[in-house]
Amino acid sequence: MILFALIEGLRPKQWTKNLLVFVGVLFSLRMNQPDLLLRAAAGFLAFSLLSGSVYLLNDLLDVEADRQHPKKRKRPIASGRLPVALAWTAIPFVIAGSAAIAWWLGSGFSLVLVVYLVNNMLYSFKLKHQVILDVMMIAFGFVLRAIAGVELLLPVAPDTVMSPWLLVCTFFGALFLGVSKRRRELANAGTSATEQRAVLRAYTPQLLEVMLTVSAATTLMAYALYTIWPTTVAKFHTEAMLYTVPFVAYGVFRYLYLVSVSETSEDPSTVLLTDRPIQVSVVLFLVTAVWVLYFGR
Repeated sequence: MILFALIEGLRPKQWTKNLLVFVGVLFSLRMNQPDLLLRAAAGFLAFSLLSGSVYLLNDLLDVEADRQHPKKRKRPIASGRLPVALAWTAIPFVIAGSAAIAWWLGSGFSLVLVVYLVNNMLYSFKLKHQVILDVMMIAFGFVLRAIAGVELLLPVAPDTVMSPWLLVCTFFGALFLGVSKRRRELANAGTSATEQRAVLRAYTPQLLEVMLTVSAATTLMAYALYTIWPTTVAKFHTEAMLYTVPFVAYGVFRYLYLVSVSETSEDPSTVLLTDRPIQVSVVLFLVTAVWVLYFGR
């Protein structure tokens, strides 16, 4: 059915990225406040709808290239299951739904959503073809999600403070995922790489390996420093967040392993939904963080 094809085109599997909007509630020590959890859930939905519209737009713009890709050719638009005209028509309605939720969450959240949309328009029409800038724009999109998670709290919890470490860790973590995606795309595509994604002609395996190493190391170092930084210790009244570092380290190293041996690492969301060791490390991280922040102080 066309409706199912449209929903598939919004890529609900990719919505796991938008769980970042809950980080603000978690680390502001307000997970026990239902009204703030509701606002975070609404922010998650708003970002999911907006990012879904962006995915539709990208599929419309890349339809010919997607038809050359062994997996992407099965997408609703590339396969013909979702008519092009209907996809173009659906985009403004999906954006309108996101905008309605954003209006309820406040002007700060709405502004972040606008910046996110502009960022993705720049990426879709121009910057996805610019080497290095393409993965940096992807990382910036994750940073905006993290910022939005704080902005949606401010109208009802004005004392909420955004930690610069949140932005640093999010940026380098997302940059690591973006570079990993390019590295796996280059390996999977082989000689047809440039037909599937033009920017791959500018990357080499050696460059991407260096970028992977730098972004992975920076992500781990930034998060480890965050857990023992004086401001963090003063806010949470404990240094025990350091105990979450091994789970982050394992997740990064496990992902590096998958980049080298598994074709599924071309899609970070698929890895999160299918790789059991990474799922376990995420759950253990969350359980440990919640215990330290809410019960162990």
